[in-house]
Amino acid sequence: MARPDPTEFTYQRILVTAGTKGAGRATVERFLAGGARVITAARAKSDTLSGVEFVQADLTTPEGTAALADAALTRFGGIDVLVHVVGGSSSPAGGFTALSDAHWQAELDLNLMTAVRLDRLIVPQMIARKAGVIVHVSSIQRTLPLPESTIAYAAAKAALSTYSKALSKELGPKGVRVNAVSPGWINTEATADFLKLIAEGSGGTLEEARQSVLQALGGIPLGRAAEPTEVAELIAFLASDRAASIHGADYVIDGGTVPTV
Repeated sequence: MARPDPTEFTYQRILVTAGTKGAGRATVERFLAGGARVITAARAKSDTLSGVEFVQADLTTPEGTAALADAALTRFGGIDVLVHVVGGSSSPAGGFTALSDAHWQAELDLNLMTAVRLDRLIVPQMIARKAGVIVHVSSIQRTLPLPESTIAYAAAKAALSTYSKALSKELGPKGVRVNAVSPGWINTEATADFLKLIAEGSGGTLEEARQSVLQALGGIPLGRAAEPTEVAELIAFLASDRAASIHGADYVIDGGTVPTV
């Protein structure tokens, strides 16, 4: 992969959620490499994360998103690029009957409402300047759900993708670009935790859990999961001036997993 232009995002003020691990961390590091000022938030701070403004907050709550938005606008005076990476699933395997109302609410709060709430707080200052970029990280499960393990997550991501498209229609005429990125399997810590959750629910091994997910996905034609840096590169492209005419799109990065056009 080519070395990033160290001036590509100079003077850009960028907010990335969940920027201490996985694809979120890779995205933070990609923007830093391009010269941006970056702020992020997570429930727990990483001691190895440097050069970034940090807010310790639970973004699944209204109070957490408000704390991050207030810190971002106060410290930076505004946000030019808003990237929603936060997401995931902690619900048990076992299909729809295994999920309680609490499981459903938790998945919706993490995968949908975090973005909705933060957009509501951050986007008005973009509209006032008639400039800004929003990238929502969805999932291929928006169209390829895995009902045995992540039905609530898949539904929440489908809602996020629909919300993102609707927002693009409203904000495009106001100078704010909105796009989505839908990864397939990414090689992250969260993926490992997800496989452990499936293994615990089924009573099987981690390898059996991995194979069950691959079977449910129908395989990955490219033969491997995406690396966090590859997802970050796509996000950076969509946030850059190189993508100035790309708006209301949803880019799949899944190694060919989704079998349809």
